[in-house]
Amino acid sequence: MNVEIDSNSGFCFGVVTAIRKAEEELDSTGRLYCLGDIVHNASEVDRLCGKGLQTITHQELGTLKNVKVLLRAHGEPPQTYQTADANNIEIIDATCPVVLQLQRRIKQAYNDGVESEKKGGSKPLIVIYGKMGHAEVNGLVGQTNGEAVVIQDLEGIDSLDLSRDILLYSQTTKSLEGFRQVVEEIKRRKKEGKFEYFDTICRQVANRMENMREFARNHEVVIFVSGAKSSNGKVLFEKCREVNPRTYLISEESQLDPDWTTNADSVGICGATSTPLWLMEKVADIIRKRHGNE
Repeated sequence: MNVEIDSNSGFCFGVVTAIRKAEEELDSTGRLYCLGDIVHNASEVDRLCGKGLQTITHQELGTLKNVKVLLRAHGEPPQTYQTADANNIEIIDATCPVVLQLQRRIKQAYNDGVESEKKGGSKPLIVIYGKMGHAEVNGLVGQTNGEAVVIQDLEGIDSLDLSRDILLYSQTTKSLEGFRQVVEEIKRRKKEGKFEYFDTICRQVANRMENMREFARNHEVVIFVSGAKSSNGKVLFEKCREVNPRTYLISEESQLDPDWTTNADSVGICGATSTPLWLMEKVADIIRKRHGNE
């Protein structure tokens, strides 16, 4: 049996940086707080918790003082930094550079709109194509004093005031095709005012989709490893299953069903941007041992 791990799967560079920063601090002091799960993978979170990482909520952040807190790759709204400053909390900022750049663009666009309004002009409506409640999206909306409108799909366009000038941005991990559809639909419906859109999708993530579909086509069976909280994982898993019905989703190695790989000559292991390589390697090793080719 050929068991192959997809070389394009696993942590994106933003997650790699966040985990590196956490490990550096933990190796030095043995204690660090993280605002929200550092990555949407329970196995990796548990590993880091074993080294002294403690996950906290935004509410808990407000009760801490004189400690160090890591901000994960998703990014945070300005209010988080204000709370940290007021409580003498040292921030270890692991916001992904792609997300950080997007935050700055949206903040500048919002500030420009406010200035335009002060001078008697109009303030454009800032729209974000993304998942409502997602940590990255919350951080983006925070750059606009909570005024940006989030749409998750084409139906969300119904809620927009299309008579206003519109600036459209995207959560960095959304699909290129979904963004294109939203752009075309707004163009079709909008009869007045300006419409500008900005493709702010991370190519490292976007390009994975077709690469992973090709990987899935090339194996009889695919084991997709992803944390239950990973939005990216759910999307990529479905894309793999579209081209290979024998694609199975697991969060950890204990969920492997031996029947899935029985009589298969080729098994592929892949995962989300939040899936650690060590976990995919563990899954691959179990499959190899079960089928006698260690």
